[in-house]
Amino acid sequence: MFNRRVLLALAASSALMASAQAQDWKAKYPELVFASIPAENAAAVTEQWGDFAAYLSREIGVPVKLRVAGDYAAVIEGQRAEQIHIAYYGPASYARARMVGVKTTPFAIEVNKGGIKGYYSVLWVKANSPYQKVEDLKGKNIAFVDPNSTSGNNVPRYALDKMGIKPEEFFGKVVYSGSHTNAIMALNQGTVDVAANQWFSDTDSEVTRMADKGMVKKEDFRVIYKSDQIVNSPIAYLDSLPTDLKKKIEQAFLDFAKKDKAAFDKYSGGKYDPFQPITHEAYLPVIELNKFVDVLRKK
Repeated sequence: MFNRRVLLALAASSALMASAQAQDWKAKYPELVFASIPAENAAAVTEQWGDFAAYLSREIGVPVKLRVAGDYAAVIEGQRAEQIHIAYYGPASYARARMVGVKTTPFAIEVNKGGIKGYYSVLWVKANSPYQKVEDLKGKNIAFVDPNSTSGNNVPRYALDKMGIKPEEFFGKVVYSGSHTNAIMALNQGTVDVAANQWFSDTDSEVTRMADKGMVKKEDFRVIYKSDQIVNSPIAYLDSLPTDLKKKIEQAFLDFAKKDKAAFDKYSGGKYDPFQPITHEAYLPVIELNKFVDVLRKK
């Protein structure tokens, strides 16, 4: 009886302590900010993640504000300043954040349908163009996405270097479009002759997503180069967040598909499986890729 009473008292004490700790972090973090890189335009990002932010608010117990960054660097700098608590990164932008000292850690990875945790970088041209290989594009204009985009800059620059091509010397003009959507639009409008972009499968790419919205026609484009597989995008939270808050955030992401199917379907668009756990080690090769591209920029 004595032991049972002691155990009950200890359990009650632990529960009170846990409750007090939760109140402590809620006082310090009355609102959290979840930010996404601008992989698409602001309206599309808001459409994809808006209901998720509401779901996250319910699960964590404090309001979660969705912020759509103007560029990839804004997410990095927002986390560096600890104004963004949770971030949806691209692989290279996450790697860049760690390289510049941002204290953030990935805990969940986006998963394509079929459990695939990777995607590709491609170079698109117009289907009716005469270009059959990258070498045919000498003197033409290229759109990269963002200096911190994996598929939209770092991987294609690495591939071009292996071909002996220095973009700023080989192409007539090199531009950064700011988003994957904008790169395809620039190609569609004839502003550029080739565009770097992300590609998941024949039925899922930036082109097919835009075609589904009536923005372009899929048959108007053709892939001229495709990379090896790249590890998918991570979700990362600030290391400075309380441990119990981090656990709530992790669990909310992992439970998203089953706890709010409607919001998950809106985020997924039928293209993703539930989030899965991930660690920093998965992105070590991307950090090495970033370092390589940094050297290229200095040449």
